[in-house]
Amino acid sequence: MKAPHELTVRAVLTGMVTGALLTPCNVYSGLKIGWTFNMSVAAGLIGFSVWTGTARALGTRTWGLHENNINQTAASAAASIISAGLAAPIPALALLTGQTLPWHVLSIWMFVVSLLGVVVAAGLRNQLLERERLHFPSGVVTAETMSDIHAGGKEAGQRLRLLAAMAVLSGALKSVVTKFALGPLAPPLQWKVAIAGGKSTNVTAMNLGFALDPSLLMVGFGAIAGLRVGISMLIGGVLAWGFLAPIALQNGWAQAGTATGVWFAPLVEWLLWPGATLMVTASLTSFLISIAGVIARWRERARSQTVGGVNETTNVATRFFGSAALWVSFLFVMIVAVTAQVAIFQIAVPTAIIAVLLSYVLAIVAARVSGETAITPIGALGKITQLTFGVISPGQVTTNLMTANVTGGAAGQCADLMHDLKTGQLIGATPSFQMIAQVFGILTGSLVAAAAYLALIPSPQTQLITAEWPAPAVATWKAVAEVLSEGMSSMPPATVPAMLIAAVVGISMALVEGRLSEKAARFMPSGSAIGLGFVIPAWNSLSLFAGALGAAAFVKAYPGVAKKKLVVIAAGLIVGESLAGVAGALWDMLL
Repeated sequence: MKAPHELTVRAVLTGMVTGALLTPCNVYSGLKIGWTFNMSVAAGLIGFSVWTGTARALGTRTWGLHENNINQTAASAAASIISAGLAAPIPALALLTGQTLPWHVLSIWMFVVSLLGVVVAAGLRNQLLERERLHFPSGVVTAETMSDIHAGGKEAGQRLRLLAAMAVLSGALKSVVTKFALGPLAPPLQWKVAIAGGKSTNVTAMNLGFALDPSLLMVGFGAIAGLRVGISMLIGGVLAWGFLAPIALQNGWAQAGTATGVWFAPLVEWLLWPGATLMVTASLTSFLISIAGVIARWRERARSQTVGGVNETTNVATRFFGSAALWVSFLFVMIVAVTAQVAIFQIAVPTAIIAVLLSYVLAIVAARVSGETAITPIGALGKITQLTFGVISPGQVTTNLMTANVTGGAAGQCADLMHDLKTGQLIGATPSFQMIAQVFGILTGSLVAAAAYLALIPSPQTQLITAEWPAPAVATWKAVAEVLSEGMSSMPPATVPAMLIAAVVGISMALVEGRLSEKAARFMPSGSAIGLGFVIPAWNSLSLFAGALGAAAFVKAYPGVAKKKLVVIAAGLIVGESLAGVAGALWDMLL
């Protein structure tokens, strides 16, 4: 039987072009809310529709499932490049030190740290997929979706048209809002708040951000995140901006803004400390609980694992040669990554080596956790690295942030490739071909993401941690780096007790959730999501909750339709506004 076409030039180029289109979306959304979207399904739909249409019109060769798998692997690798630092450590470094990397240096840096993750994933594939057979849920969803659309082209065309329609709707709304400088619409509510010095001031709903935002981006994210996260975000937004913000004003811990303006910037300087603490403690505790579970299951598998009906001599030989090649790859990539740290950020060689070795270990951890839960704990792993180097290199902000950047980039790219390799395993693809496609994808993502970031954020110090660009992940990484370098004296008044309370709440919520059954845990608010509500405008939390509520109603009323089309609708809303935002920034640069 003739082998199907797989690693073809058109498959790789399609993945690179699709990735170049989708990468700016994750840069945009990462800086808006700190979240990104897995682009595998969207890339598969786009690739299938384009080449199926070309085959009908021009008679080109049929676009097969295995070629499409190479396309989605490269495209998702490009889009996941955001884990290489653009939504957190790189902007945080600019805020703290003023250092903004030029496009070519930024591209090289992201490519190098992402390459670490590819090498780790290559070494983990046999163990995690063949021997332990971890689930990797996103990979399973991608395999099921692509098998479905290749089995029947009509369904794929309908999904792509729906994706395009939602993208046009969302992008058009963003363009209109930008063109006419439309902002959130708040109800005409106001009340008096006593402030420090015996004075009082009028506070409006708009001042605190309780408004309806003319944007569909957060609605799309809410639909994907689900009702639990949506409710948690609503709780966080109301608690932070409706309760704590007035208290901070009354006690002089934070200052009011202009009477008719949004007071996000002055208030978030105080709120980010308890908010970031809640996010970090909740996510780290959940991460440690999940690691304990992964270790327990791994030990159980190790005890029960047998080798039956398999040529063990062949297995040993394969593992030996594979290990030899991987050790060479590990060493080569480590040298490149150490060189990049030293040359770009003047990090000491021993420190840079420790950062790479720690990144290898934590990337393995990330892959296991992602394989079990579908959640890649990039933020939690970054905090572990920040805390580690806070001890190794105290007071060095650049070292603290950029060593953690190495860890996050490696972990994110490793997990992304493992999910893609799971897709390939289910459809019978060639793993080595996918790894090659992944490298082309991160090359594309590095070049495009660096350009998109510099176009969107030409002035990090004036643009970030504002109502327009909340950048919650940037605020969190910046806060941790400040505390580790300057101590508690760097924080606004009364933040230490607020952080202690937030830490107790975050740890307690995670511990309670860890003891609940999977069914019961769905009704437990997320500490991380509540903390996120502290560091983004209240209108974002309201929009995200609306999206989650609408999606839940859609699933309840039309479960069959929602299973196939809900993610497509949400992806279209996210992609449309993101691309319109990036296009608007590029247009402004050209004028």
